[in-house]
Amino acid sequence: MHIGVLALQGDFAEHLAALARLGVATREVRLPAELDGLDGLIIPGGESTTIGKLAVDFGLVEPLRAFGREKAIWGTCAGAIFLSKDARRQQPLLSLMDITVERNAFGRQVQSFEADLHIPALKEVDPSDAPLHVVFIRAPLIEQISGDAEVLCALADGRIVAAKQGRLLATSFHPEISGDDRFHKYFLRLAERA
Repeated sequence: MHIGVLALQGDFAEHLAALARLGVATREVRLPAELDGLDGLIIPGGESTTIGKLAVDFGLVEPLRAFGREKAIWGTCAGAIFLSKDARRQQPLLSLMDITVERNAFGRQVQSFEADLHIPALKEVDPSDAPLHVVFIRAPLIEQISGDAEVLCALADGRIVAAKQGRLLATSFHPEISGDDRFHKYFLRLAERA
């Protein structure tokens, strides 16, 4: 198992650390050739417009789209926006997932918050069904899903914060900074099936 983390901008180091705790071989990805041989890719949180513009500058957009048609990709926060088909504004997107997202839907940085979420899909890696503690930082909201996308988790008020489409995952939150690696384990299961 060899997982890449897009390392153009954002908190890629935290994902690399989480994968290292799980004993997974990793690679930072900044150029198309660095996708070769990977079983999956994580697109971290950060600033989605910046990640998109840098992906264009480094010639990564089409190689990432081709990778996502064959392999597992997980976008967290800004990464979820970059994976989406619609962010309701003009910016570079991979347009791989049938989701519409609203940037900064929960407010500014000072309105960031933490939550304990029940995510039934995590029973695949932890039968205890214990809630997952996660952090929302200027988080996007998954406003709408369509096509083959499905809801993985919603807040108590029904707002969608995690979705799955085949081997593609999108989360509004940041499991990589909570120290709970179950969502990374879940992603690794998807990557194994690719």
